Amino acid sequence: MTFQNEIINWYLGNKRDLPWRHTNDAYTIWLSEIILQQTRVEQGLPYFNKFLENFPTVNDFANATEAKVLQLWQGLGYYSRGRNMHATAQIVLNKYNGIFPTGYNDLITLKGIGEYTAAAISSFSSGEAKAVVDGNVFRVLARYYGIDTPINTPKGKKDFFKLANDLLYTENPALYNQAIMEFGAIQCKPKSPNCSVCPLNLDCIALRQNLVNQLPIKLPKAEKKYRYLNYFVCVEEGKILVRERQKGDVWQHLYDFPSIETPEIPEIGNDEFASTVKETFGITATFNLLSYKKHILTHQIIHVQFFALNNYIFNFSKQKGLIWVSFNTLDELPKPNVIRNFIEEFSDDILKA
Repeated sequence: MTFQNEIINWYLGNKRDLPWRHTNDAYTIWLSEIILQQTRVEQGLPYFNKFLENFPTVNDFANATEAKVLQLWQGLGYYSRGRNMHATAQIVLNKYNGIFPTGYNDLITLKGIGEYTAAAISSFSSGEAKAVVDGNVFRVLARYYGIDTPINTPKGKKDFFKLANDLLYTENPALYNQAIMEFGAIQCKPKSPNCSVCPLNLDCIALRQNLVNQLPIKLPKAEKKYRYLNYFVCVEEGKILVRERQKGDVWQHLYDFPSIETPEIPEIGNDEFASTVKETFGITATFNLLSYKKHILTHQIIHVQFFALNNYIFNFSKQKGLIWVSFNTLDELPKPNVIRNFIEEFSDDILKA
């Protein structure tokens, strides 16, 4: 039996019952594909349901505010994906009259849609003969064929994409693409795959050469950057001071608190830090530590301290973007996870301030 047939037969007997597998609607498939990028199915499924409930059509998505999109996105990380989805929905509304495209060449031009996503949507919605190559597919092909070319190099990408398209089961591309991705997710897992029950084990080069745990090869990423953010929580007459983050940094267009970034975690009682606080928030300002959290992003590790700030004086002309909002409004604003978690943990203390 061929590689393709083995994969498909395995899929038909082992696939998970997922809602986006019951439709060929390109919009619905697009939602699932973008949400599941960098996200496990178990985590992404509630978000998929939530987005489809709030935006049943691409027109509904396009007409939403960016703030609403980012609010629903909270918890998924990589907020640029949410912003790109909003932009794409508006392009589909204006350029394609609200009909989500199904062809690879149209899809690849949309924001946030790369080669993998365009192939997936075109294949699953219209049966276009384009092979999908995601992390699961890289792993299956690297192990089965014993390929040691790093998958995150130009040569690796080129070689794997060519092999994937050479193997594509053109009689039913959608079925085969779903099958090989699911096979990598469930059977040929990154760690501790059960090779003894794998239908491909007789011809798998990685298994024969004891390379299952070494393949695929991926070159190490650049070291993460460390940052130290000190947030100051200011409450007056049932309102709290927040700031909309701007372009050029993490969490753009999300809301956090006034802050001071330092080269390291300032020790409590540090004279230099206290002086910086008073220069920023007024000579009478006092502060006390509420919480410390470590927040890990793809390329950054951010150490975050939260302080309650009192007796402050703000120069709003110098500290632009600061606004007072009610606690009800605060709930509705899109916020980074670290801010949202802090608010949930300290909501009672903040309300009493």
